[in-house]
Amino acid sequence: MKFNVEHTDPYSSARSGLITTDHGDIRTPIFMPVGTVGSVKGVHFSELREQVKAQIILGNTYHLYLRPGLDTLRKAGGLHKFNTWDRPILTDSGGFQVFSLTGIRKLKEEGCEFRSHIDGSKHIFTPENVMDTERIIGADIMMALDECPPGQSDYQYAKNSLGLTQRWLERCVKRFNETEPLYGHNQTLFPIVQGCTYKDLRQDAAKHVCDVLGRLNDGGGASIGGLAVGEPTEVMYEMIEVVNDILPKDRPRYLMGVGTPQNILEAIERGVDMFDCVMPTRNGRNAMLFTYQGTMNMRNKKWEQDFSPIDPDGCDVDRIHSKAYLHHLFKAQELLALQIASIHNLAFYLRLVTDARTHIEQGDFSQWKRSVTEDLGRRI
Repeated sequence: MKFNVEHTDPYSSARSGLITTDHGDIRTPIFMPVGTVGSVKGVHFSELREQVKAQIILGNTYHLYLRPGLDTLRKAGGLHKFNTWDRPILTDSGGFQVFSLTGIRKLKEEGCEFRSHIDGSKHIFTPENVMDTERIIGADIMMALDECPPGQSDYQYAKNSLGLTQRWLERCVKRFNETEPLYGHNQTLFPIVQGCTYKDLRQDAAKHVCDVLGRLNDGGGASIGGLAVGEPTEVMYEMIEVVNDILPKDRPRYLMGVGTPQNILEAIERGVDMFDCVMPTRNGRNAMLFTYQGTMNMRNKKWEQDFSPIDPDGCDVDRIHSKAYLHHLFKAQELLALQIASIHNLAFYLRLVTDARTHIEQGDFSQWKRSVTEDLGRRI
């Protein structure tokens, strides 16, 4: 993987760049649709390519490990061949999912023991076997195993948690460097910066990640984890600034699991390059559509006889179908409603980051961001 910063905003830390992988280029800032079990819920890959214009999608190590399982993925030739997505893929380490299994997981130095949410079977994730698992999945970008502590953790818990994450990271790097990709394309590893909402812990974590990036085979970037998990929005933005002041400028920065359109623009302004979140598809399945004019609840009666396009400036699906038709589909509980709304929201998120890139290149990102942020948060 290679990364080049191509433009910077003169009035903020926003930048645009190019990530080069063996499965294609990724132009940043970028939003990555979440394809947890090898699919983005309700959206065909042809729609991801042509309507959404996704450049990279996510898979999740925890879910893919449980099903279809590593034997199937290896025999298929990796996730790219299994699901036929021929563009870049990023895999989460599964840490967030495992640590959210309250009551059915046990954390220790070796790794994390857990029971499957599917059948209750017992498993363990260690830094070593997670690296092996992500090699078998075959993602272009792999995440290191970390603990994602609760957002309101006290200082001592957060400090102990970060220590464990850092020791696990050292083991991930060792295993990554001593193993090879399985399917003929290169893979890279992203360490994750943790530390809750404590400035000194975040600084320590970011410095450790800088050291690790210098020892990694095949590039690497930095992920910022453990945010948007209950802390105030202003604190999240502060932690992003603290971390990005330290992380190297010549590596991509990935803010994990964030967030609303406003969150994304604020983070871009602070120097973040990559984003993912389930919000576009999850909210879409619940009839909530994001637009530059604000968010629309398509179950509301006000759309019943509104025959204007869903979004005249959106993707083909938005221009073909009317608000009244989508309202009807949701009221009738038709599956097509979930598909149209998911496609719209994902396409809007990709349009948002593409527009941000354009304005960074034009040198007026900060002004443009101020002009759209208020409307993005409206309910219409």
